[in-house]
Amino acid sequence: MKITLDRASAVRDHWSLVASGMFDEGVHLVSGNTGSGKSTLALMMAGLFPLSGGDIAKGEITSCMLSLQFPELHVTGRTVAEECASWGAPAGEIAMAAGLTGREDSSPFSLSRGELKRLHLACVFSKDYDLLLLDEPFSSLDCREKTKLCTTIGRKARGITIIFTHEQEILPRVHRIWEIEKGRLVDCGSPPDAYGHWHHIPPPVKRFMELGVKPGNISSEDLREAACRIPG
Repeated sequence: MKITLDRASAVRDHWSLVASGMFDEGVHLVSGNTGSGKSTLALMMAGLFPLSGGDIAKGEITSCMLSLQFPELHVTGRTVAEECASWGAPAGEIAMAAGLTGREDSSPFSLSRGELKRLHLACVFSKDYDLLLLDEPFSSLDCREKTKLCTTIGRKARGITIIFTHEQEILPRVHRIWEIEKGRLVDCGSPPDAYGHWHHIPPPVKRFMELGVKPGNISSEDLREAACRIPG
């Protein structure tokens, strides 16, 4: 499986984005400032945003899911149970996973943003997709839920998962790091070699580098392991 971007571009008034690169199986992280084009790139890769130029080719990808930042954009059911059913997912299991047991008859819009985000993500991960595009999946989640999401992402055994985010603290182990800089998609490489090319390197990773320790990856587990290697 792979998705290849060949000078794929989007243009809006005085703003533009050009992306080239190949995403293969594994977990990829796309970082960048707010407004840099992360969500637009996710929409382009999902085939939901018309290209201004270039091409995006998908190899052996038969299923794709785009999870948008705002979970209410995905809601189609009048109740939590109906929302789960719309995904073809068992309401009881999804409610338990989202911490909503006993609220299956509630309206999704009666939930807090964090609860709705948990419900949406539980529905997303109830299925297995060849290409999973996660636009700001950590938004509206507290530290505990962010950590649980990282664990869930890490358990995904197959396919391509691409995370578009400006999250800087709690992240999963990733296969490759990308960033959007000055209107272009930049391939920083794989950890830990990617750190030297990554302008949006998270502060914890940067601090370890300053102390002479290079974490093997960017997950909390990798940062804890790096902490054990600090001299003195």
